[in-house]
Amino acid sequence: MFLEAIFHQPRDQYAYACTETDLHIRIRTKRGDIHSIRLLHGDPYDWSDGEWQYTDRDMTLAGSDQLFDYWQATVTPSFKRLRYGFLLSDGEENIFYGEKGFSDGPSSEIGDYFCFPFLNAIDVFSAPEWVKDTVWYQIFPERFANGDHSIDPDGTLEWNAEEPAPDHFFGGDLQGVIDHIDYLKELGINGIYFTPIFKAPSNHKYDTTDYMEIDPHFGSEETLKELIDACHERGIKVMLDAVFNHSGYHFGPFQDVLEKGEESPYKDWFHLHDFPVNPESNPPNYDTFAFEASMPKLNTEHPDVKEYLLNVGRHWVEEFDIDGWRLDVANEVDHQFWRDFRHAVKSIKPDLYILGEIWHDSMAWLRGDQFDAVMNYPFTTNILKLFAHEAISPETFVENMTTVMNMYPQTVTEVNFNLVGSHDTPRILTECREDVRKLKLLYTFMLTSPGTPCIYYGDEIGLTGGQDPGCRKCFPWDEGQQDLDLHGHVQKLTYLRQEYDLLRNEGVFSFLPAAGEDRHVAFTKSDGDRTILVVLNCSDTDLEFTIPFELKGVPLMNILTGEEFTAEAESIELTLEAYGFAIIKF
Repeated sequence: MFLEAIFHQPRDQYAYACTETDLHIRIRTKRGDIHSIRLLHGDPYDWSDGEWQYTDRDMTLAGSDQLFDYWQATVTPSFKRLRYGFLLSDGEENIFYGEKGFSDGPSSEIGDYFCFPFLNAIDVFSAPEWVKDTVWYQIFPERFANGDHSIDPDGTLEWNAEEPAPDHFFGGDLQGVIDHIDYLKELGINGIYFTPIFKAPSNHKYDTTDYMEIDPHFGSEETLKELIDACHERGIKVMLDAVFNHSGYHFGPFQDVLEKGEESPYKDWFHLHDFPVNPESNPPNYDTFAFEASMPKLNTEHPDVKEYLLNVGRHWVEEFDIDGWRLDVANEVDHQFWRDFRHAVKSIKPDLYILGEIWHDSMAWLRGDQFDAVMNYPFTTNILKLFAHEAISPETFVENMTTVMNMYPQTVTEVNFNLVGSHDTPRILTECREDVRKLKLLYTFMLTSPGTPCIYYGDEIGLTGGQDPGCRKCFPWDEGQQDLDLHGHVQKLTYLRQEYDLLRNEGVFSFLPAAGEDRHVAFTKSDGDRTILVVLNCSDTDLEFTIPFELKGVPLMNILTGEEFTAEAESIELTLEAYGFAIIKF
């Protein structure tokens, strides 16, 4: 037994309250090493005849990655307190594992057991419930639609007349979104994520000049209110993008520092190395986003900066009733600021969604005191490697995705922001080498997986483009320039996700083992009474897939076609064409 591979800690993704009455307990062991685990658990004050009274139960093998097995159990402590340990067996020996390490058998000392002191309701991770049922659509406002030519910036180019460049403006605005809001509703979208809309000189607006003013090239406050009202009338949530890590070069306080130097009352608003402040030096003599002199980093530990930015967060919630904040470069801002930010905005709207842009392991921000979720780029990377690039095997994909799904508590995974493309990445169809079959397969996985999925504007109709600025093309509203078949596929999946709760975040997600040399991925979502099977053929040849369940006499339905049938034999085979897929309910 490889004891050095066994890991548990009584916090984070390994021990957490999933509801106000239930706990999830997880443990990690070396892959294939442990045959079974019994969870020994009880109330720390339940003693009889001088012995602590505990019960035991089997833990479930929830999945395996390249190195480890992950085991899980759900426990309902009678008095919201829990002491627990693990009895592990490799088929030959049994080992007890508790807070003080390993022993040959269950300890009689209560202090040898892990402790979950008390299940306090306020400590339960509580992201908004509505997020679990949301399909997002990311809009880069400058490129979605031009609805008001009277506010076009100088030098605006004809819509979609040429490939975008970093300094191009095409006149996209908020009125353009209002004009096409029914398109989004019909697509099955019920959440919009806007990249920044606040005043800034660039087309991307990540270099904020004024956090309290909508960029005049996008519209007015009245236009934004009309847009949000139109969205809410159609059951669509609205999330705005805030850049609190850094400001823009033309931000008033930074301009004051450039002018007055050490005499500026704003000199402590930034991380300045010395004076005079020199944007021309390489690197600049002040901290920035990356080495961008036009994006000076804000000192969020300074009380005046903090209060200013917290007021920004409050303002757009109070005055415009937005439903979420996406937070740019969130990992470079101090944790205490985000704790205070959460309190500030959630005290106004408790079910506001707070999403951090973090590209790496983000557990430190997901303990319930800062963010509700992060942009799930590890999910993105794994999907691209299998479906778009064909750079890994289905087995490796399953292993990688198991790692991703065990990075955080299940309560976080259910609201994590799953995406396959954004304004920061090449277009997903370009990643798929413009093979629409691969893109359909990829979307099928994302839109049937746990989490809250997001579609980048135009990906659903086949826009192509490389890294920024290529991924920021104008949306072509002429249907003759759209892939309507791809659009229909995405729409079908969003509708199915709305219709079947098992395709959202209900039930237990389980990968099925791959068989033979076939390149396929299969998984089930099940609540014990109902099961949905998703099979994805990741190859350019047809696949015969045998459903690995005894289904004779069981009614089944192909939910893609609506065809219903009853299994007439124990073994049922599905024929999937190259890069094809099936979704079966039974």
